[in-house]
Amino acid sequence: MFKNKLRQLRMERGITQAQLAKKIGVSTSAVGMYEQGRRRPDVKTIAKISAALGCSTDELLEIERPNDVNDAIDGFARTLERQPGLMFNGAPLS
Repeated sequence: MFKNKLRQLRMERGITQAQLAKKIGVSTSAVGMYEQGRRRPDVKTIAKISAALGCSTDELLEIERPNDVNDAIDGFARTLERQPGLMFNGAPLS
């Protein structure tokens, strides 16, 4: 849940609620309410929170991006292309 992830990320970075509130331009009680689940920040505030905590909004909101098979294959191909001396059946790959 957002409230738990917000608290976790804030504490991992050693930031108090007051410090986070000052960075994002809200009151300390607003940050407390976000962490208690009594209030939800708007989209602009979520962006400010993620910037202040040095994380993506996806991480903050715990949104997992589905893995696309084509992306995985392309990444693997790029990794192979960077490897020196690759061969197939004893012949160098170009």
